[in-house]
Amino acid sequence: MAAVPTRANIDIGAALAEAEDLYRERNPKSFAQHREACAAMPGGNTRSAIHVDPFPLTIVRGEGARLWDLDGHEYVDYLSEFTAGIFGHSHPVIRRAIDAALDEGLNFGAHNALEARFAAAICARFPSIELVRFTNSGTEANLMAVSAARAITGRSKILVFRGGYHGGVFYFRGHGSALNAPFEYLLGKYNDLAAVEDFVQPHRGELAAILIEPMQGTTGCIAAERSFLAGLRALANETGALLIFDEVMSSRLAPGGLQEAHGILPDLTTLGKYVGGGMSFGAFGGRADLMERFDPRRPDAFQHAGTFNNNVLTMNAGLAGLTEIYTPERARALNTGGDRLRDRLNAVAQRHGLAMQFTGLGSMLAVHMTDRPIRSQDDAEHGNALLRDLFYFDLVERGIWFAKRGMFALSIALDEADHDKLVGAVEDFAETRAPLFG
Repeated sequence: MAAVPTRANIDIGAALAEAEDLYRERNPKSFAQHREACAAMPGGNTRSAIHVDPFPLTIVRGEGARLWDLDGHEYVDYLSEFTAGIFGHSHPVIRRAIDAALDEGLNFGAHNALEARFAAAICARFPSIELVRFTNSGTEANLMAVSAARAITGRSKILVFRGGYHGGVFYFRGHGSALNAPFEYLLGKYNDLAAVEDFVQPHRGELAAILIEPMQGTTGCIAAERSFLAGLRALANETGALLIFDEVMSSRLAPGGLQEAHGILPDLTTLGKYVGGGMSFGAFGGRADLMERFDPRRPDAFQHAGTFNNNVLTMNAGLAGLTEIYTPERARALNTGGDRLRDRLNAVAQRHGLAMQFTGLGSMLAVHMTDRPIRSQDDAEHGNALLRDLFYFDLVERGIWFAKRGMFALSIALDEADHDKLVGAVEDFAETRAPLFG
């Protein structure tokens, strides 16, 4: 039986309909582009996360921390390509690195001069990584790490967590995905160690790996408590399972990722996004005794191929980005600034008495339309989804670009004036929409 809408929800629905009408009126060229795209792609889409109802905007240009859409509107980019765009658009150092690669040729079918230097920089940066291999995406990196764990342990089951996202075939938000890789999953509750230990107890001898994001990005920037991660480290030690930290997003939150910040080392770590200079990239690495199983000089070596694993564009851009731009000092500065911004945004919500909060760590944050503590997907689901959609349309209309699900990721191209604009837009939303919060 359908729930009876409350007066507040009726009002929110009317406000949302009005906001969507304004969105349609302002973006006729994006709508036409969407209709044209639907003729060749299902729903005009080849990347589910960027679809927006009633239709997505088409972005045609980016520079620094700015984006422009097909209808000529300018936005401050607070999405930063879902954390991959940490350098902003066309950073000159990244551009020079790519130009240098283009000048020397693209596809060698061989080792190149930079891959070992890039690998060494990654090993030096992330404390759990003694040896590393490259892939083309974070999804591939997680697929290889999980597959390696199953092969090394001779076991079949993988402990994952509700709300987790580890790429296109490891989707555990909401009701999950019918397209997930066909492994045997145990689906635990994030940030509830006692429940996880009880849940795993009957499967201890079958557990190959524990796969976790130290902060769940896609589900709303929900940070794992250090005690929870420490408990999982102990559980892995006790059962003989391998602990895998998916730091594809969270590696940006401290010079050596959240593993460094918490002082808890996994057996394997997966990377992606910004580490490749914003290019297509993934990596998995960890303890030498595990990663040496991929040494092709061994007669029993694991096979791991990939035409573009060491492509020269990513090798050049990644090395420049990690060693010349996003240095440890720059990482600390960006994330300290992100903490200050999140405090300012939460102060706006508190000043207006709204059931609204911004979660996250450092340079990643997300908005939730609830004032209840958020420690897991279950908590996040108590937020008012209609208000969050209204927040999206209101801020896009004010020139702020971010994910409709409420996620923000900072780039080094943003400055204090940009942060002031975001805070001002949230202040406008709070003042205008406060009556809808009930």
